[in-house]
Amino acid sequence: MKFLKNALKFIVILLAVVIAALYITDTDYLLKAVRTIYMNGHKTAYLEDYKQFDNQAINIGTPEPWPNHKDYNSASETEELTKLNESSGTIAYVIIKNDSIWFENYYDEFNENSKSNSFSMAKSYVSGLMQKAIQDGYIKSLDQPVCDFLPAFCDGKAAKMTVGDLSSMSSGTNWDEAYYSPFSITTRAYFDDDLSKVMNGLKMATDPGKSYKYASGDTQMLAMVIEKATGKKLYKYFEESFWKPLGAENETLWQVDSEDHDLVKAYCCIASNAKDFARYGKLFKDHGKWNGKQILDSTFVSKSVHPRFKNGPMYGYGWWIAKHKNKNIFYMRGHLGQYVIVIPEDNVMVIRLGHTVAKAQGNAHSPDFYTFIDEAYSMMEK
Repeated sequence: MKFLKNALKFIVILLAVVIAALYITDTDYLLKAVRTIYMNGHKTAYLEDYKQFDNQAINIGTPEPWPNHKDYNSASETEELTKLNESSGTIAYVIIKNDSIWFENYYDEFNENSKSNSFSMAKSYVSGLMQKAIQDGYIKSLDQPVCDFLPAFCDGKAAKMTVGDLSSMSSGTNWDEAYYSPFSITTRAYFDDDLSKVMNGLKMATDPGKSYKYASGDTQMLAMVIEKATGKKLYKYFEESFWKPLGAENETLWQVDSEDHDLVKAYCCIASNAKDFARYGKLFKDHGKWNGKQILDSTFVSKSVHPRFKNGPMYGYGWWIAKHKNKNIFYMRGHLGQYVIVIPEDNVMVIRLGHTVAKAQGNAHSPDFYTFIDEAYSMMEK
């Protein structure tokens, strides 16, 4: 018994020392990581982790349900698609043809209204909010310096950084996009309760606006710019600019760093469903119009879905770009295979949400991305 008491005492003292060390070294965010992710059996962020964080609600306006296509759910999944959906943990697979639901299916106890994490699909929304702020007169143009809004980025190379550089992933900062390292800035940003402090500590690595480097920090900085420019919380600006005007059917949630600081994790973390996510894809497919009203400038929409850098990867302003079987494609993309895929020439969209996909190499597209498209066409051609 004495041995057990001593052992327990030792463990308590050890834990106290470890916790104290985390606070002293400013890595106490790891305690939140352990509690919210690892103790729930995960190694990285997961689809329903929003339940473990502080969130702000995004309200709906007048819902506009998607109409069903005349051939709604008349086809069955191909064998290849079923196999991929099962192996990758798909929770939603939707095909929208001519602005109508042609096919939809949900898996793993999720349904059409179930919320799940958008991950980096949120980046597409934030770039759109940047353009909305330009249209509303809060930001002068894509060329306005970030320094006008964020004083931490007014010296040296940072002074040349523009709002457009943030939207096109070319800030030149030293952000390290490492999801699985507990000590990376990406991990810190996900769990720290003062996200603005984390962002303001970034340093410059290269000249801004010269080349692409995928960095979630760019989108987070862009959100801070938009908030400073508009004087509005990003989640409220999002609600009034997109969620309500596009007729979303479900209230959604956007994760914030903490109740005290109330800054959205802008590079990720909108909890919604496949058909409400798809509305933003339709907005860009239709050149920024919704129900005949010009929500976003058509010139910006076109610029967004074309690569900024000729010799760089296929990335525009907040959107991934692909060409497959001679079809021009642009899409929203999230960490675990969240996709809103837009194929304008055929008036088709493919939406897939799930637990994982085969990882892309470098800045390439996941091989599963192509399969989700190919099998949609196989179904429509039957």
